[in-house]
Amino acid sequence: MVHGKGVLSSLLWIGFLLFFAPEVFGDNLSCLICHGALKGTYMTRAGLSVSLHVDAKKFAASVHGDLECTFCHLNYIDNPHRDPEEGIPEGIVETGRAIAGKSRIDPVALAACTQCHGEIFEEVKKSVHGANIFVKKESDGAFCLDCHGNAHEIVPAKGIPGGGGEKASPVSYERIVATCGRCHEKKSVSLKYGFSTRIIERYNESFHGKKYHLGGKNLPVCTTCHGSHGIRSHQDPKAMVFGMNKVKLCGQCHKGANEKFVAAITHKPVGRDNPIPYYAEKGLIVLTFCVITGCALHIILEGFASILWVLRTRRRCRDDVRTTGSSLPGQ
Repeated sequence: MVHGKGVLSSLLWIGFLLFFAPEVFGDNLSCLICHGALKGTYMTRAGLSVSLHVDAKKFAASVHGDLECTFCHLNYIDNPHRDPEEGIPEGIVETGRAIAGKSRIDPVALAACTQCHGEIFEEVKKSVHGANIFVKKESDGAFCLDCHGNAHEIVPAKGIPGGGGEKASPVSYERIVATCGRCHEKKSVSLKYGFSTRIIERYNESFHGKKYHLGGKNLPVCTTCHGSHGIRSHQDPKAMVFGMNKVKLCGQCHKGANEKFVAAITHKPVGRDNPIPYYAEKGLIVLTFCVITGCALHIILEGFASILWVLRTRRRCRDDVRTTGSSLPGQ
């Protein structure tokens, strides 16, 4: 009876793939019959926990939906898994070794991105994130999947053509600030590399950030000012936010922007080393205190003057009564 249920379950899953996800590349069906049914995580022989589940519908709707599984998973050529007969291109093998810290399960599959995205890969290698991975051999440098998400579910940053889903991609306009914040708000990462944990907080407090979170469109976000794949350190002369490059960058939206103008746009915490917002904040505090104090004094003095006027008026009336012998009003 149990065996019968297993057969029925498999038949139903195959039917789902055939009827509800017909756009899945034909040669992938044999892979998805198993990987679509596998749930949860599994432990490898090396003691690593890995999820083997692939959502057939999401994969079909992704930018990679028309690729064969083995186009990226070059270690296998068939189902059941078999080693490739011709071997893997040496360039991909070398890249896989270099990024092994980013993908301990299947670095070759991650390195396979270079087959289509070679130019972007070269940009990333030269970036501050790439330097962490390829030069410093660190595992916390941002790489493809850290920003774009699950390789089987990657969608365009602007959503699926004709299908909406603008917010589906972690690198979409609506989600990019939160995506960058996943690393840039980590205390362990900030202490290691010497940047503030309040970078995103400062952006959110800025005019740009406030308007962005209120739903504004076409506002500067992380990638607008820092770039995407080729992000460089702010101390790098080639960085978009270095020196006069920043003046040119801000000038794209703020015509006439100069060095004094751009000096106020920073992620630094407000302090003496960030004088414009620091003293502007102090000035506004003093101004607010003076306005409130002035208003309070005005009300107090006005009330005091009214009381004096009433007292003087009544005294004058009493003097008139004594002089004329008439009574006060109401008496």
